[in-house]
Amino acid sequence: MNNPAGLCQLEDFGTLRFSGPDAVKFLQGQLSNDVAKLAGAQLLRAGLHNPQGRTLALLWLASSAPATVLAMAPLEVLPATEALLRRYLLRAKVTISDASAQYRLYGVCNTAAANDDEVAGQRYPYDPNDPQRALLLQLASDPPPRGALLPREQWRSLDIVAGLPQVYAANSGQFVAQMLNLDCVDAISFTKGCYTGQEVIARAHYRGRIKRRLQRFVSDAPVRLAAGDVGRLHDGRSFRVVDAGSLADGRCEFLAVTALPGAAHEAEDALEAKAAGHLVCQELALPYALPV
Repeated sequence: MNNPAGLCQLEDFGTLRFSGPDAVKFLQGQLSNDVAKLAGAQLLRAGLHNPQGRTLALLWLASSAPATVLAMAPLEVLPATEALLRRYLLRAKVTISDASAQYRLYGVCNTAAANDDEVAGQRYPYDPNDPQRALLLQLASDPPPRGALLPREQWRSLDIVAGLPQVYAANSGQFVAQMLNLDCVDAISFTKGCYTGQEVIARAHYRGRIKRRLQRFVSDAPVRLAAGDVGRLHDGRSFRVVDAGSLADGRCEFLAVTALPGAAHEAEDALEAKAAGHLVCQELALPYALPV
């Protein structure tokens, strides 16, 4: 897919602000990535997990000022994320606030096509495998970009091609971190200290092969899918959709967590799928390799 040139407003995303001398230390004990490495115009992905290692939210982290961290995520998971993190504050010198009304968030495609002198705000590299994509964070008081904006679905489609997961309300708490390939998109540090869910995630990394992972597909026929939908592939593997987008001809390209090809139970599942119906689709490549 050739990236379109322009900006796409991510109106479905919001922002939490963590401020205070303990902001980094506090988040370091709650999130899967090494928040201490956050600096300058850098974007970190990090998961918020329950004690069983299942991902409750996937945050985009940026440092906007000294002792201040911004965490961006879908608006639909923001209240639960804020409420959960508040429970762990205890005596930490941190203030958590919903700053969604104070910022605008844009996806930038083909960064060279958007003139830095004309667009206010801070840009952050977004896609590890595509330097032409960026995230633009603007203050609400900044002048918005001029001209037509790209449709939201275009940015979603680029995320699907890039194999970049997101956690929406329909999937919150459904997957262990590695099932979403968080270890493949630099959203987990295996060398930092403890955080909620770390024991399960580390054990899966060092002791066992993950048998279900995020994979990319396109349907053979028109179909509508959305995050949280479940079904069976034509080979019998059950799947749960993480993100999905419609193509011009009505077919659906989507990211779903399903068993890796060759799993021992596939033959039995395939017999069940023949009786229950299945989705005929093609598996597409991801821009990164899955651990073996």
